[in-house]
Formats: sequence, structure tokens, C-alpha cells
Amino acid sequence: MLDALQSILDTLDGFVWGPFLLIPLLLGTGIYLTIRLGGLQLTKLIPALRLALFERKDHDAPGGDVSQFQALTTALAATVGTGNIVGVATALSIGGPGALFWMWVTGVLGMASKYSEAFLGVRFRTRDAKGEISGGPQYYLFRGIPNGFGKFLSIFFAVAAVLASFGIGNMTQGNSISANVESSFGVPVWITGLVLAVLTLLVLVGGIKSIGKVTAGLVPVMIVFYVLGALFILVVNIDAVPAAFGTIFASAFTGHSAVGGFAGSAIIIVVQMGVARGIFSNESGMGSAAIAAAAAQTTHPVRQGLVSMTQTFIDTIIVVTCTGLVIVTTGVWEQGKDFAATMTGDAFSHGLPGGWGHLIVTLGLVLFAYSTILGWAYYGERCMERLFGRASVMPYRVFFSVIVFVGCSVPLAIVWSFADLMNGLMAIPNLIGLIILSGLVARETKHYLRNDPQLRAGKVQVDGFMEGRPGAIDSYVAPERAGAPRTR
Repeated sequence: MLDALQSILDTLDGFVWGPFLLIPLLLGTGIYLTIRLGGLQLTKLIPALRLALFERKDHDAPGGDVSQFQALTTALAATVGTGNIVGVATALSIGGPGALFWMWVTGVLGMASKYSEAFLGVRFRTRDAKGEISGGPQYYLFRGIPNGFGKFLSIFFAVAAVLASFGIGNMTQGNSISANVESSFGVPVWITGLVLAVLTLLVLVGGIKSIGKVTAGLVPVMIVFYVLGALFILVVNIDAVPAAFGTIFASAFTGHSAVGGFAGSAIIIVVQMGVARGIFSNESGMGSAAIAAAAAQTTHPVRQGLVSMTQTFIDTIIVVTCTGLVIVTTGVWEQGKDFAATMTGDAFSHGLPGGWGHLIVTLGLVLFAYSTILGWAYYGERCMERLFGRASVMPYRVFFSVIVFVGCSVPLAIVWSFADLMNGLMAIPNLIGLIILSGLVARETKHYLRNDPQLRAGKVQVDGFMEGRPGAIDSYVAPERAGAPRTR
């Protein structure tokens, strides 16, 4: 039965992530938005990083449930997870080193997509029946596209996001944690699952404010801890780094022949694995991060959009690159896909003395994956609220926590296939919506950056140059009136 389910999932996954559907849509949307926005992911990266990591919040900003920094760390918590450890290893073990290049491409182009969806998340956010912020594609597709097509896209996204929350944000994370904890410390998977389920429920009961506080303290520590370990390995193996880059760039456009336990890959497999694992890691274009961005206290959608954009930079250009280079320089990518779950740990063990390698990866994975569970629980509950109302939120939190326990013992292959499929189904309506709403995003972005190019304006200044111009931040409307579409 499991083999039949695996076959069905693989077939569907191959179609969604094939060369004629999501890959060209994802890359094409990223290129299109990059052009319309004037490459702001490159020109505004430095001020965006300053605002995100050092200033951390807009003073006197209206609305919002959490600070800009907490919204960023919640989104980072949801993205910096097993995709950065197991996902990168899976991509390299199937597609070869060239897959890392396509993860970079997906990341750079995805920064424009991430900016746009976060902008729209704030622009069209609203409040639920309890007064908490709700926003993301499930709202901006409905309210920003004034016809039945927008409503269809909105519902499609919300349903796919709820299902995806149990894959990318739940079972893959719990599965990877339990497997690595058992491998490193001999702890039975059911004990790990039980502890994770209880801890998850305890945090989720407090909602986004509780999640924001936990992630704001956890995410910076876990990223610095992991990156420092990777950088140490790269410094020790500095002679192998130039050759690693050469291999990455060469195989990105030619595929890679079989070596060791590696089965070899054609160019289409290299691209497919790089893009699929890239979006799994940074979630750019999926629309999920817009849900966290919508909860931020900010004076203008552009500011939160740029803060959210740095999430993809940190995730892909920093964390994914560290993982990929360690795997390539140590040569463990040649082990083959059957060893993907523990490949990164093996790479760190090769590069660090004693048992530190596996310990760093295991602890890093536990922190990464647990924070991902928290972030995705918030995404899922906001989409449940959109579909079924506020009353559905608490039952979802309890059920989500139970599935964490279940996910710890589900076969990894089925979990990853399900997660990939749901990711793709989420991304499709969101990417279509981003293209349709790109005119609004580009117009408002240019106006704001013309008046505040370095992102240093305070609330009074922003109110001044936005006076008489509609659409800075959409009005907070009651849930029962949220269906009134807004014009582009």
C-alpha cells in the first residue's frame, strides 16, 4: 500500500515540478518581478538588512501583532529547517553539485517574489473575529483581484497551505528530527515525537505573540551556531573550496556523471532538484512568508516587504550555501540519495574533530526543524481561519501537534514527496496572483522608494509623502466584510 501511495505521489510530483509547469512559472515570475521592480533585491539589500537586523522595528507603527523582527524570525523559523540540511543533501545526492547553483538562482530571483508577496500581505491584511491580524495570499488574492478568479485562487491557496503545513511544516521536520536524534543519541522515535508534540502545543496555545517571542530568541542563535560550524570546516578545507565552486558551476549546465555511490544526473534533473529544493528551503513564491509579514507592525508595506526579502537571502545565500559547500568539499555527496537523511551530518563529521560534526548537525536540525514547526503552524491556522472562521483555529492547533508525533515514524520518502507536491500546489495560485498584482506592487514601491530610498523615514514622514495617496496599508475590516474585493 505504501509503495502504491509513493508511486502516485511521485507521478503527481513529477508533473507539478516538471519542466512545463512550476519550474518555468517560478523562474519566470521571479525574472518578471525582478525587472518590474528594478532589481531591488540587489539595490536595496543593504538598507533592508539594516532595517531587519539592527533597527528591528518601526517606531509608532500602526497595527500588527508582532515587531518587524519577530515577523522576520517567524518566517525564518518556518524556512530555515530540514530543507537547509536534509533538503540540500537530497538535491546534491540526486542532481549532483550543480543543483546548488540552481538553488542560488531560485534564491536570488525568489527575493523579488518574497518582497512582492510580503508587500501584498501587509497591503491587504485584515483582522479576524478575535482581533488578531490575518493576511497572506488567502486574503490578497481574494481582495486584490476583483472577480471570481481571485476568489478561486484564494481558496485554492488556503486549502493547499493547510495540507502543506502537515508536510513541509510538520511531518518532514518531525521525521528528520527523530531520525537524527535516534542516530546520534539512540533515543527511540516515539519519545522524540511525544516531546515535540507536547512542546509544540504549549507554544501554539499562545498564538503569534508566543511564537514570535520564541522564534526571536531561538532563530538568531541557531543560525549563528550552525553557520560558524560550517565556516570552520570550509576554512580548514580552504584548498578544496575553489575546486568545489568549479564543480558546482560546471555540473549546473552539463549534469554530472556517476561517481562513487552517486547515480549520475541529466541537466533537467539538476535544474529540477535545485529549483524544487530551493523553494522548499526558502519558500519564495509560495506565499507562506506573507502570512507572517502581515502580522508585523510597520509604517508601510514596502518596508516590511524589504525586511521579509532578507529572509530568502539569509536562508539560501548564507545557510544553504554553507551546507552545500561543506557537502561538496568533503565529497560525501557521492554517497547517493539513500544516505541523504544523514549526509550533512557525515559531512560535518568529516570536517570537524571527534564527534562534534554530527552533534552540531543534530542540534542544529532539532532547533531548525522545531522552529519550522512553529512557523508553519501559524501559516496553517491563518488559512484555516480564512476557510472556516476563527472557531477552527484551536482544533487545528491540537490536531497539528498530534501529527507532529505521527510524522516522526512515517517513511521519509513518502513525507518528502507529499511535501514537494503540496509546496507546488501552494505556489501555483500565488505566482499567478503575483503576476496579476505586479502593477500595484511596482507602482507603490517606486513611489515609496523615491521618497525614502534608504528606509530611514519615520511614521510622520511616511504619512506626509503618502498623504492623499490611497493604498499604503489597507483598512482593517471586519471578517464578515473582508470579501469586498479591492481594485488594483
